[in-house]
This record gives sequence, structure tokens and C-alpha cells, in this order.
Amino acid sequence: MALLIVGLALWVAAHVFKRVAPDTRAALTQKMGQASKGVFAAVLVASVVLIVLGYRAAPFVPLYTPPVWGVHVVDLGMIFAIALFGLGSSKSNLRGLTRHPQLWGFTLWSVLHLLVNGDLASAIMWGTFIVWALAEMQLINWREPDWVPYQGGSTKGTVRLLVISLVLYAIISAVHAWLGVWPFPG
Repeated sequence: MALLIVGLALWVAAHVFKRVAPDTRAALTQKMGQASKGVFAAVLVASVVLIVLGYRAAPFVPLYTPPVWGVHVVDLGMIFAIALFGLGSSKSNLRGLTRHPQLWGFTLWSVLHLLVNGDLASAIMWGTFIVWALAEMQLINWREPDWVPYQGGSTKGTVRLLVISLVLYAIISAVHAWLGVWPFPG
């Protein structure tokens, strides 16, 4: 469980550092140039490796029994989570609906996975991701209070986003199956 917690701490620290210590982050960029981005990318990669290793090694400690219908909700909801995550980089006319589509997608992804995983390691991991994403939105709003919603986009961009989301959903489902976690009922 320690690897999982260290990985989650690194994930959160690397993401919020820019928001809570902007002067220090700017000084690092000034000193290191673009290489400073590489340092943070390496920390994030290390955090993901530690999270995966820690989660897989964690003992199964049941906290609650996930509802049987939860798998159906996850299967449908993940399409929306993936679409939200991609919305921020899309040319969809829906892009201006929310300031933080990627973080909302990440939050939805985490909530859905918490719904179908009732063990302690899952609660720690997915719960941390939820708290981090919601806090990150508040930090961004606090540091950058002025937001101008995206203007533009098209229905064609929305259709493209949906198609890409469905393809990614299929890929993610296949990876889950390959890892031995069947993502569908039955």
C-alpha cells in the first residue's frame, strides 16, 4: 500500500506544484528552460508506475459490495468520461460549456471506477483522484479567475469527438480484457 500512497502523493504534488508555487515553478523554468517540463513529466511517469505497482500489490480489503448494476453504469458513463476528457482539445461546439472538461472527465472516470471497486486500495486511489481533480479546478479558478468560454467549434467537431471517444473506449476495453479485467457484464 505504501507504493500506492507514494505514487498518489507524487501525482498530486507534480500537478498542483504550478498552482501552489508559481514563483518557484517559474524560477525552475527560467533556470532549466524546457528541460523543467521533462523533470515534471518524469515525476508523473514515476507516479503512474508506483500507483500501478502499488495498486496491484495491495491486499484486497473489502469495504463495501459494489452494486450489480454498477457495471452497466460504468460501461455507459466511461464513454462520457472519455468524451469530456477529449472535449478540451476538440473542435466541438460543446467545448465552451465547462472550463475544465479534462478534469471533469477525470473525476467522472474516478467516480465510475469507485462505484465498481469496493476495496480499500481502490477507495484510496480513486478517492484521491477525485479529491485532486476537484481541488485542481478550484486552484485553477483561484489562480486564473478570468475565463473566456471557447467560442466556435462545429457539429462536425462534436461528431469527430464522439467517434474518437468510441474508438478510445474500444481500445480501453480491450486493454482491460487483456489485463484480465473484463469490463462488461457477464
